Amino acid sequence: MVDTRPELWAEPESLREPWANLTLLCRALLGTTNFQLFKDGVAQEQVRLQAPALEHRFPIGAVAQGPVRFRCRSGWSEWWTSLSDLLEVAGPGSLAPPSLSAPEVSWITPRRNSTLLCRAGLRGVTFLLRREGDDQFLAMAEAGDAREATFPVHQAGNYSCSYRTHADGAPSEPSAAVAVQGRAAPPPPTLQEESHRVVLSKRSGGLRLECVAPLQGVDFRLLLGEEPVESLASSTTPGRIFFHVPVPGAQLSGGLYTCRYRLGREPGAWSEDSAPVEVLLSDETLPAPHFSAEPATPSPERGALVRLRCEAPRAGLRFVLLHEDRTGRHVQAVLSPAGAVADFQLPDVSVADSGNYSCVYLDPATAGTGSAPSAPLELRLDGLAPAPQLQALWSGTVAAGMDAILRCQGPVPGVDFELLREGKVEASAYPAADSTTAELVLPFVGPQHAGAYSCRYRGPWGRPFVSEPSAQVQLQVAGEAVLSLSCAHPCPSSGARWAELGSGVLRLGVLGQGLEVFPCCFLPDEAPFHGADQGRLTQSPCAACPG
Repeated sequence: MVDTRPELWAEPESLREPWANLTLLCRALLGTTNFQLFKDGVAQEQVRLQAPALEHRFPIGAVAQGPVRFRCRSGWSEWWTSLSDLLEVAGPGSLAPPSLSAPEVSWITPRRNSTLLCRAGLRGVTFLLRREGDDQFLAMAEAGDAREATFPVHQAGNYSCSYRTHADGAPSEPSAAVAVQGRAAPPPPTLQEESHRVVLSKRSGGLRLECVAPLQGVDFRLLLGEEPVESLASSTTPGRIFFHVPVPGAQLSGGLYTCRYRLGREPGAWSEDSAPVEVLLSDETLPAPHFSAEPATPSPERGALVRLRCEAPRAGLRFVLLHEDRTGRHVQAVLSPAGAVADFQLPDVSVADSGNYSCVYLDPATAGTGSAPSAPLELRLDGLAPAPQLQALWSGTVAAGMDAILRCQGPVPGVDFELLREGKVEASAYPAADSTTAELVLPFVGPQHAGAYSCRYRGPWGRPFVSEPSAQVQLQVAGEAVLSLSCAHPCPSSGARWAELGSGVLRLGVLGQGLEVFPCCFLPDEAPFHGADQGRLTQSPCAACPG
């Protein structure tokens, strides 16, 4: 997937005093006519060019106090890219820290080293790499006209990087640390099948498993126990493969399947094995079990405990509870009771539990021998699913220009999460099928993002349910201050929610839309304006000025 975001960096008049007179350069991937700069989370005035260009320079001048955080975007007509990476500019006498990352992997093995990438907001600096516990810098790299440098890493440890703008200059603040692990073998991939257990019968279409490695350019292998499995394979993305094992083939057996990958052709270069996926086979030759529910109603009360009983002709069997909805049939639970009856429990039922349930039993003494499925029982529940919990992953206030990250956790796996403010979706997340948690990100927050947030989850395609909203979490953005402004003219937009004052021009906008510029239009005295240069209306919306 092509990253269309522009790049943003600073071009100082002098590297010896980069804060004295700055210009920011926003470079697009393709020629474009529109550019826009964002400062501390707030959009600045749009630039519309007469002809397409690859870049635009924004003069900033001297930075009297820092840090100040910038991003930019480019676009054409009404289309905009996502925001660039964050550019932080420090105040006089200091340098903003660079960023350090491991572009491929953050581990080393006897056969593979790692590479760290250090990136600054300035070009032409000298980068310095340090490992925690060492007295001296481990390596130095001249960036030339670039603003990044790579460092090969051969030892495990915690690494950080800095930079200096000239030979006798002091290093910048260090980056956040990156941990490089030492491993005997590459870490395991993930083997994915929605329930991590699957029941196949002679009517099934076959086994389809997805194996995902943490890097690209590798070879994969599927195993049953310790033995390789011959299968068809397909891939549309490097580092990811689908294994297809047809049911009629003699090679398909029940048991624990895993996958692994290797970096090269050496026999000993295989990774650790993935977590297993259990495949349960049933030839449907045994009589179907008796299946019943307590309470015996298809529409139990929300929050009730529903017991599903599966009865077989004899003891010593494995029982499998199956749940079927519009997305397909999935394994809900597996029990191995001492007797001939298995009691499955669905606690605190809600609309998320709606669907058809059935059960089968398997004979562990004879591989592949099992029953036909029981008659299905339907559960139909309405309303909203139980509310999730929302947690702010920060304490106190969030600095303007930083990301605000919140964690939403619900009781139902395989759902999509949404972050809400005043009923509007502000962010979404789509975690793995077996996950009940997601992190929701508000990028590059400004004063206009302050307020109360909640989260909810909804079923994926084929499961049309929505949860109640969580309890609210307050977001406060640091640096707010109150200004009272005198009014010269009526405010043209009665729907304005936030505003920006600069160079004698008040810019008014509605959340989620672009800026409108109204020269010499000021707010009435009773509508306080938050922020020294930008902010959000917190009381009455724009109104006509008093006579």
